[in-house]
Amino acid sequence: MRNTPEVSYRPRGRTARAMAIGLTAVLTGGLLAACSSSDDGGDGDQITLTVGVFGQFGYEEAGLYDEYMDLNPHIKIQQDSITENKDYIAQLLTRLSQGSGLADIQAIEVANIADMAGDLNARWVDFNEYEDVDTSHFAPWKLVQSTSADGRLIGLGTDIGPTAICYRKDHFEAAGLPTDREEVGALWAGDWSAYIETGEQFQENAPDGVSWVDSPGGVYNGVVSSYEERYYDAQGELIYEDSEAVQAAWELGVRTEESGLSTRQKQFTDEWDRAMANGDFATISCPAWMLGYIQEKAGDAAAGLWDAAPAPVPSNWGGAFVGVPEAGKNREEAVKLAAWLTAPEQQAKLFSERGSFPSSLEAQQESVVQEATHPYFEGMPMGEIFSSAAAEIPPTIIGPRDQLIQEAFADGLLQIAQQGESPEAAWNNTLSRIQNALDE
Repeated sequence: MRNTPEVSYRPRGRTARAMAIGLTAVLTGGLLAACSSSDDGGDGDQITLTVGVFGQFGYEEAGLYDEYMDLNPHIKIQQDSITENKDYIAQLLTRLSQGSGLADIQAIEVANIADMAGDLNARWVDFNEYEDVDTSHFAPWKLVQSTSADGRLIGLGTDIGPTAICYRKDHFEAAGLPTDREEVGALWAGDWSAYIETGEQFQENAPDGVSWVDSPGGVYNGVVSSYEERYYDAQGELIYEDSEAVQAAWELGVRTEESGLSTRQKQFTDEWDRAMANGDFATISCPAWMLGYIQEKAGDAAAGLWDAAPAPVPSNWGGAFVGVPEAGKNREEAVKLAAWLTAPEQQAKLFSERGSFPSSLEAQQESVVQEATHPYFEGMPMGEIFSSAAAEIPPTIIGPRDQLIQEAFADGLLQIAQQGESPEAAWNNTLSRIQNALDE
């Protein structure tokens, strides 16, 4: 299976600041011997390791903490989860600057990794200093993302975000569309515009109260993530105003609203959760990690109603890392846990249990990944679907303010959807907000 790289641009000498949304994480085998010191207790002491995450990260839900504690009776794991990454990253940045209040392990969303590996890299443990931490199994581009300019590895990759389109079979049937995933994928193969055209066809015969898509921001994120250059070019220059990716994604987001195809909800909010639980939309741009959200929010009543088909164009939306803060109290034990959580075996298990697609090339090749099905999605072959997508994802350039910019454009589309602004006014307002934020 071929995986193309995602390049992280890290400018020198800038103050790190980032905001984000987003996704997941996973594991390295064996108990690791560290070669740097920490203030861990002795082998006979009970140690509590804290793990800070955002959203539905999956470790707890997949039983990985319990498994690790069974293997290591002297370890107790406590997780602290913040729903939205923008709130999580704001807290993390504050605590990093203060050097206190940090968890032993902190998750890092991919949109924030350039900042953490940039000016803030000294605040994190360098995994290269731990000779038993095996990094050979990771996709090389994942390691590049979390490596500082002077070679410090501050994060271990958890998952990546190969993307499909998840859809409600019952809504498709009611609207007279095919429900077989191969036939569904053929409706929009190779063309995001065809996805919107299918939505316009769906809306003519849709069940009462059901929209084609959850959010204009979801359409935007799916489209923009299928391009190599989005907000920065290969030289690290900001290009968002004239970016082909942004223009294409914005125009399709606008068309989504002008055609009345959206529930007009902001993703990852309580209102969006309720819309999913109520079955108010038929499709959603669906990175592998979104499967866990759908199962959690749609609930048992929707079990077997969802399926997935290939996205119009391969894209990679999201992904994450875990790091160990230098100010943590239990660095050696935290490194052991971080390495175990991102080892191939655990990454494969997390995918089979929660749908978080591995960043480990070794895990990607395991049969448990390649042949994985999802019981909530009535046996949908998620291993086949997302492995195929992962083999074709573009080499996306990641910059230090990616998430800020991406969220601003998604929110700009909501101005059209929720406030009735014209596309031109929403575009101009979005550019102004981005520039003001970048100038701060």
